[in-house]
Amino acid sequence: MKPFMLPNLVPPKIPDGERVDFDDIHRKRMEKDLNELQTLIEAHFESRKKEEEELISLKERIEKRRSERAEQQRIRNERERERQKRLEEERARKEEEEAKKRAEDDAKKKKTLTSLHFGGYMQKIERRSGKKQTEREKKKKILDQCPEEQSQ
Repeated sequence: MKPFMLPNLVPPKIPDGERVDFDDIHRKRMEKDLNELQTLIEAHFESRKKEEEELISLKERIEKRRSERAEQQRIRNERERERQKRLEEERARKEEEEAKKRAEDDAKKKKTLTSLHFGGYMQKIERRSGKKQTEREKKKKILDQCPEEQSQ
């Protein structure tokens, strides 16, 4: 079995026979950490800038969509009002036509009834003044012509 080793970690070389400068090692480590931190900060701010731009574009799209929906809703409401108005006008027109038709039917019925009554009256008159009279009608006619005899 092979021992597990980290590939990128190389132990620092310590020069033989020379004095080890720990301040130099510490300074190099700090510079390296600082450089790494600066790259992370730059990457963070770049991603933050992209996210900010995406957020702005998303807000714009939301606002645009909201205004489009408001316009669509306004148009839909306007069409609905027009449709309701047409239905109301149609209903009123039909009611007027029905009322007019009822009035005409009533007038026809009255005319028919009056003509029937009048026709009945005319038939009675024709029957009385017709060629054939009943005996009773003949007597009435004769008596009506002689008012002097009745008074006696």
